Parts: sequence; structure tokens; C-alpha cells
Amino acid sequence: MAMTITEKILAKASGRRFVAPGENIWVSADILMTHDVCGPGTIGIFKREFGENAKVWNRDNVIIIPDHYIFTSDVKCGRNIDDLRKFVKEQQISHFYDPGTSSYSGVCHVTLPEKGHCRPGEVLFGTDSHTCTHGALGEFATGIGNTDAGFVMGTGKLLIKVPPTMKFVLNGKLPRFVTAKDIILHLIGEIGVDGATYMAMEFSGTTIDMISVEERMTICNMAIEAGAKNGIIAPDEKTLNYVKQRTEKPFETFVSDKDAKYLAVREYDCSKFNSVVAMPFSPDNRKKASEMSDYVIDRAYIGSCTGGKIGDFVMAAEILNGRKVSVPTFLVPATVEVEKALSSEKIGGKSLLRIFAEAGCESPAPPSCAACLGGPEDTYGRCNNDETCISTTNRNFPGRMGSKNSKTILASPYTAAASAVKGRITDPASL
Repeated sequence: MAMTITEKILAKASGRRFVAPGENIWVSADILMTHDVCGPGTIGIFKREFGENAKVWNRDNVIIIPDHYIFTSDVKCGRNIDDLRKFVKEQQISHFYDPGTSSYSGVCHVTLPEKGHCRPGEVLFGTDSHTCTHGALGEFATGIGNTDAGFVMGTGKLLIKVPPTMKFVLNGKLPRFVTAKDIILHLIGEIGVDGATYMAMEFSGTTIDMISVEERMTICNMAIEAGAKNGIIAPDEKTLNYVKQRTEKPFETFVSDKDAKYLAVREYDCSKFNSVVAMPFSPDNRKKASEMSDYVIDRAYIGSCTGGKIGDFVMAAEILNGRKVSVPTFLVPATVEVEKALSSEKIGGKSLLRIFAEAGCESPAPPSCAACLGGPEDTYGRCNNDETCISTTNRNFPGRMGSKNSKTILASPYTAAASAVKGRITDPASL
């Protein structure tokens, strides 16, 4: 019987030949990821339910990546890291990206694919809603809570309901300065923040074929902002090349059957898309950047799992090369690998780091989530009272980047950089 790519992966993981939307099935996990915010809670539940001396189901497949509140003097944040270190030592966890050591990497959603933990056809659970990022590599990846994660930690399995699939067919060459971030903000603006609740958002079409794996990650990353259970893109040669450069582990690829059943199919001509922003206080509050040119900003922020990859910084540097920012502009590379690439990646013979320095940006922060999730008072880039920040992050709820009185505008790296130059929301094409 015909199935979508999501259904095929879940069928394999449940040991069944066929699954259908709405069925409750036991799924075997390939990877469980947790970080410093949810890790201690997950560990606490695991020990409560399985015993103080219990062992995790697979020490090689539990990945622990501290990334959220790392570079802070906050005592409670430091205690979380210590709890993780203790657990890793007890369990002899193979993959722990420990802050303050050479193994530290940065943001979990960029670290996982960089380090080869994401493979097509697999099931990845993470204690973070943006775990859906990894569907860009052709796997079923979704965020779960601490209770579910504690159970997976002990058994390697989870009972889930098979989601129905909405298919988004994206065709056409993107206009100059229009990016994956603009695509996903456009789609969320169309269907709303609850338009895909507990559904799989499957993305396909010639536009998807043309964009990079990193850009596909940006699209799948924000599927949760439409309420989706997961976002997913069928693997192609770009995917396979990306994955095989980072892991030698075998994997199986899946694609949707041509006669697979979808809850809905929506088609778009992306050649007609514009640079857009999501205004406070919801990711679906979509506006064309060109229509918001009177809206003044106080700061700009380029970073996060959504907007802190090397490709994102290349976009920002293309705008800032030879220009000056007029508002404080904060830079947060997602990972150590990205941080290093800021010095090695060049435009016109100049490194990205030099371009940003000459433009007057703040010195880049150490790789982490930083102000994307607010954080303690000493968090780099944290928004203060009444400040308006244009940001490459993924959420703009009240208080998301700091003060509850601050405002966050979501935008692509191109739009964020152009706005930093003008001090107001700016369509990058206008520069």
C-alpha cells in the first residue's frame, strides 16, 4: 500500500510493513538527544522510573549537547552542566559535547548533522521542539518532552501516533535575496501557527532541489512554528553527499509513493516570493519587508539554529561588505565549526570576520543559543526593556529574547543585515 516518506520511516521503525495516519505504534529510536535545559529533568525521570543504577538503552545513541545557557555566571545553569557531566561519567555516554573542553560544539540542531548523527531513514527524538530541523536530511525527527525522553532513554522505544501529512510543493527559482527563511515564514503566514498541528509537513519541488542542505534545515526547523509534528524532505544527491562526508554508518533512504495519500497538497510558485518578516508577537504575523520600511529597530541579531549556520553568515556578509551598521548588531555562530569558518570563508578576498568588524558589528559571541531563548541577565545579545530586535531566530513570542517588554522581528540573514544598515526594516533588494 502507498505511503508517504514519514509513514515509511515509522513503519520501518515499528517493524511493520504499513502504517496509516492516526495509528498508535511503538517506534524504535535511532538517536535520543538532550541538552542542558531538559537533560537534568530527563535524567531525573529516567532514574525515578528505571532505578538509580539503571543503564541507558544504548550509550552510543544517547547524544548530550549542552548549548542553551552555557556562557553565563548563573549558578543554576552551571549546576545543570555539572548534572550532565556526572550522568555521562556514570553511563559512559559516548557523545557528550562538554562546554569548556575541546569536545564542545555549540547548538544541538547544527551539531547533530555536523557530527554525523543525522542519517536518512532514521528516527531521532530530541528534548527540544526544533528537533524537526533534521527532517531536512530525510529522517523522522521530532521534539518530545522530558517524560517521553526518560522512557526512550531507558527502553529505546516510544509510543507515538502516526501523523497525517501536508505536502508543500515549491517550484521556481527564488528571486535574489529571497531565502529559505522567507519561504517558511511565507508558509506559516499562509496556514497559521496551528495550521499543521500534529502533522508532517513534507516539502518538495524544484525550489527545494535547488537550495542547499543548510537552507533545507532552516525550512524544516520552523515546521514546529506551524504546529507540525515533523518537517521532512526526501533525500537527494545533496543530502547523500552531506551525510556521507560526516558518517560511515549505513542507512536506508525513503521517498513518498506517487499515489501516497495526503491530508492536503499546497503548491507555490517561489519565483514570486518576496523578502518577508514576522512581526511581534507570532511567527505567522507575516509582512513584506518592503511594506514595513518605516518600522524602526534598536538592534539586529544574526545567529541560532535557524540563522547561525555558515551559509547564513555568508548572506549577512554579502549585505554588510562595504557598509556600516547603524544599530548594535550581534553575531552568534551556531557551532565551533561555524565560528572557525568566519575566518576562513571569504568574500572578495576578505574574511567574513573582517567584513563584520569593518561594518561595526559586535565581536562574535562563543557558539551557543545565547539570546535566542532569553537566558540569564548576562546572556550575550539579550534584549533589554522596550528594545526592538530584528533577528534570524525562529520565535518572537513576548520575552523570547529577554525582557518581556522587548519585541522580536523574525527575518532572513539578508533582511536582518540590510535592516541593521538602515536602522529600520529593510528589503535587502532595495540596497
